[in-house]
Amino acid sequence: MNFISTRGGEKVTGARAIVKGLADDGGLFVPEKFPEISRSELEKMLEMSYPERAAEVLHKYLDEYDKDELLKACESAYSKFDGDPAPLVRLDDGVYILELWHGPTCAFKDMALTVLPYLLRKGCDICGIHEQILILVATSGDTGKAALEGFKDAEGIKIMVFYPSEGVSKMQKLQMCTQEGSNVNVVAVRGNFDDCQSAVKEIFSNAEYAAALKEKNVILSSANSINFGRLAPQIAYYFSSYLDLVSGGQIEMGQSIDFTVPTGNFGNILAAYYAKRMGLPIRRLHCASNLNNILTDFFETGVYDMHREFYKTTSPSMDILISSNLERLLFEASGRNCKLTADRMKALKTELKYEITPEELAYIRETFDGGFASEETSVEAMYGVFEDVGYTMDTHTGCAMKVALDWFEKNKKDETDMVIVSTANPYKFPQDVLYAVTGNDVKDSFKGIKRLHAATAMAVPKSLINLRDKPVRFTKTADAGKLFKEVMEFVSE
Repeated sequence: MNFISTRGGEKVTGARAIVKGLADDGGLFVPEKFPEISRSELEKMLEMSYPERAAEVLHKYLDEYDKDELLKACESAYSKFDGDPAPLVRLDDGVYILELWHGPTCAFKDMALTVLPYLLRKGCDICGIHEQILILVATSGDTGKAALEGFKDAEGIKIMVFYPSEGVSKMQKLQMCTQEGSNVNVVAVRGNFDDCQSAVKEIFSNAEYAAALKEKNVILSSANSINFGRLAPQIAYYFSSYLDLVSGGQIEMGQSIDFTVPTGNFGNILAAYYAKRMGLPIRRLHCASNLNNILTDFFETGVYDMHREFYKTTSPSMDILISSNLERLLFEASGRNCKLTADRMKALKTELKYEITPEELAYIRETFDGGFASEETSVEAMYGVFEDVGYTMDTHTGCAMKVALDWFEKNKKDETDMVIVSTANPYKFPQDVLYAVTGNDVKDSFKGIKRLHAATAMAVPKSLINLRDKPVRFTKTADAGKLFKEVMEFVSE
């Protein structure tokens, strides 16, 4: 299968799309057409393991990769998880939590970033690429650690992560700054995630930078969800959760369900949309935001407007105003009009705003709606669920829970089953989760872990508790406009 740029003028293979990460014109690669998974194929997938289901989905897009090798890569990746990679937990009749945080770094990014190293390395082999690969990652907290862990000590690959200096939790920062590996680097950036992401995109699209790296025999790639190789493995867990509901007798095959997804950069929920385009019976996708509710307003008005206050919240991975993956949805809503998509992305960069047509908004609203949670209402949702059923969730999932509860309140006669996507282990945000479920406030993260465990009896991941004794390796802070200087120093080591 070939892939095309959302901004036009480029067509590449799947392997090339993964290696490049971003199109030459700054656009995002999308499949030339959506593959389908038929009813009979879904029936066959019922008895499959999670790695087998993931390989089935991936091979639909990446048909130049050997299917048996894909399966082996998925089996290897998900063997690093604690039990089932994507278990469903029943909260109430027709309401479920999809836990995506049982991987090495306790966040949903592991679902893709344990597989991406294979996809990238094999992609280089398929394309005959022998240069050193430098992966650049902008992170709002979880992607950075998951990418660092996935690519540490990978042959022929270096990885460099940029995170907002004051925009991640203490646990997220410790996870990144204590990272092991001879090929890794981490730099804090003065600014927010959007500053990090914009700076990385500028490095990718700058011809002078590309020439300077070429002299070092280095080419760039990405582990952010702008890279289709990051997005594709995420499609699989929507299929798997649906199949688990069917095999568990909760729904009938062919019955439609909803998902509520907490998201900032729009990649997680876009993967659900791709699953729907492939034939998965999804009725609606509820997009959950925090106080940075630019997506909520967009789904309501059709106007994407960045002229607004930026909030630092207790759900930092969603503290984003530039939702990069929305570009892929705009491309589909516009009838795959690459020029119009490019013009809108240019307007977003220069005017911080764009507007879609009523027809495009109607197309999007057929599947999507948006809601958001304030700091107070997300705490109320987290506390309410803990009090009612004893389930503990992290702050991002708390936002999703609030949005789901709002939907239930407005649509009391709706009996469609709902899956709420949970994106991080509660212990990644111990102080905020502790406050939500007990009302107690502590300043130290590790004391927060201890008290949260006492309150919930939930197992503490060793990878998090062990951070206390790990040496901090990375302490550098840089301005967003000077990140390429840091890149050149890293590749020159």
